[in-house]
Formats: sequence, C-alpha cells, structure tokens
Amino acid sequence: MKIWQGVHDATYERVQAELAAAYLSDGLPLVAPTMERVAAMLAANRYAADEELSMLPPGFETATAGDIAICAVMAGCKPEYMPVLVAAVDALSDMSFNLVGIGTTTGSAAPIYIVNGPIVDRIGLNAKNNALGGGHRANATIGRAMTLILQNIGGAIPGETDMATLGQPAKYSCCFAENITGSPWVPLHVERGFAADASVVTAVGISGTGEVNDSDSQDAAGLAQTFAQSMLMAGISGGAGLLGGGEPLCILPPEWAAMFHRDGYTKAQTKAAIWENAILPIEKLPPALRKHRMAAASDPSANVIRVAEKADDLMIVVAGGVGRKAAYAPTWGGTTKAISREIKIRQ
Repeated sequence: MKIWQGVHDATYERVQAELAAAYLSDGLPLVAPTMERVAAMLAANRYAADEELSMLPPGFETATAGDIAICAVMAGCKPEYMPVLVAAVDALSDMSFNLVGIGTTTGSAAPIYIVNGPIVDRIGLNAKNNALGGGHRANATIGRAMTLILQNIGGAIPGETDMATLGQPAKYSCCFAENITGSPWVPLHVERGFAADASVVTAVGISGTGEVNDSDSQDAAGLAQTFAQSMLMAGISGGAGLLGGGEPLCILPPEWAAMFHRDGYTKAQTKAAIWENAILPIEKLPPALRKHRMAAASDPSANVIRVAEKADDLMIVVAGGVGRKAAYAPTWGGTTKAISREIKIRQ
C-alpha cells in the first residue's frame, strides 16, 4: 500500500476519547467538530446555527442546522453534502416513516437513503459499481452523518433507546444514488411525483439486504422468478399476513433492467412479474408462525402469503455496475412508508 507522509496529529486520540465520553460517537473515529469547521459547514449552506429545521423522533428533539452541521463534520462530510442531510432529516421526521418504531425496535431496522437528480453528479455520489459498499466519500459520509443525527439528535442511542438485538451494517451507513444512465425506466423520484430535474432523497426503512444472483436466466420471466423466490424468507416479521410488507425494495443492476426492457417489460410490468411469483404457501410455515400470520392476515382464508399487498407497492431502483447481481431489501416489519423529499440548495 502507499505510505502517507503526513504530520503526526498529537490531539487525535484525545479528541476521540472526549467525543466517545460525551456519547457522540458511532464507534468509528470522528472528525473533530471544531467551531471553525461547523461554522464553515453552516456558512457554505447559508444556515444560522440556531435555525430549527425538524422535530426528530424517537426523542422528538428539535434538529437545528447547527446540530446537523456538527454531525456532518464528525462524519467527514463536505459542505456541499449538507442539503442532502437536511432533506433526509425532514423525510425521517414524517410520522408515516415511523422513526419511533425504527429507532427503538429490537429488530434490525435502519433507514437507507436513495438519491436522484442533478446533485448526484454535483457531489460525486456513487450509483454504479459497489454502490452499496465503500470507496466513495459522499455515499459513506452522508449515510454515516444520518446515523449520527439519529443517535445524537433523535436520541436513538444503541443499548438505551435503540434496542436492536443484532442490528445491521446500514445502521452505520447506507446511501447510494440511482443509476439513471443504466436504467431504461422512469427514475424513482419521477415515479414518486417529482420533476425530472429535481434533486430528491428517498428514505426507506429496511431490515437488511440480501444478494440475488442469477447469471443463467436469459429472459425476463426467469429473472422475475429468481428475484421473487429470493424474497420468500419466512422469518421476516410483517403485518397483515405479509412477508415484510410495506414497500419491498428491489435493487436491480443495469444488466437485469436491460433484459426486462428487451423483453418488453415496463417498470410496472416488472413489479407485477416479481409480485405474482413472490408467494409462499401457508403450509410452508411452522405451526406457531402459521397461526400468527393467519390471525394477522386481512384474508385469514388465504392459503398463500405475499411480500406486499399489491404489485405497485414494490420499489424498483436500478443501481450498480457490470454484473448480474441484484439485491433485495425487505421493508422493516413494523409500519413504515418510504418518504421522499426534494433537496433544496440555498443560494
């Protein structure tokens, strides 16, 4: 590896210890939120430190611009990332997202953030190879800043109010952009009612991610079946007799999207093809779970369990680079709805 020839920072360990002692850390090393750095973050975005922006569950504390800027600095964000954070915080404050539940459950729920629009290229968000992984500062630090915001402003403190039994990597950071150039379909933000030239962040409450690998199918029907059957995890806790329920997130690579498009599938038809195949016979469940699901089902006489109430509830986002590896992110089993907010840049 390359050797860095920089100057020793004598205050580094002391800063880390002080921030950890103040319960401001997520466990990873933090950038010192000096007054100068926080002021620069605020000035670049034309915010006053005491400007109140949102009321953030689960603690229902007021999120000021200064609070958000501090978390952004500690996470390593550049100033130009802050508008994404402000919009994402506003999305999480929507009661339909149910951050009270997501931030306090014993489940592994965590928000994932999907960004669309001109801001993607402007700040260097990754939508292609390794979109859900590391290697890109914007993706990593925006997702991390949001975790610090939930902990330090919202009060979702691990082991105290955040009671996740196991948790998941998205509790550290999970932010990516949709690969618009690799998609034959209307992008997510336009599908959700925003102008094509708008910059938008969509927050989704997920219980994890799983890779879906199908390098063999040569038609859309085969891909739909593979993805659908990968969604049928009996241990996912969902209401109304569903597996997960809500708005299951289907992240398809460009090669999958191209094959669906080649075979004449619109995005709506792709959702329908997956949903129609994503059924689990009730007898496949163990007796106790079967009894619980039948009691919760809107139609107790149904002999199958679906992943969502209707096909249009599925969310399809094209992301990633070369390779036929997709990902499934089931919705957290509690009541939650994906929320989108426009990212606004103050001039």
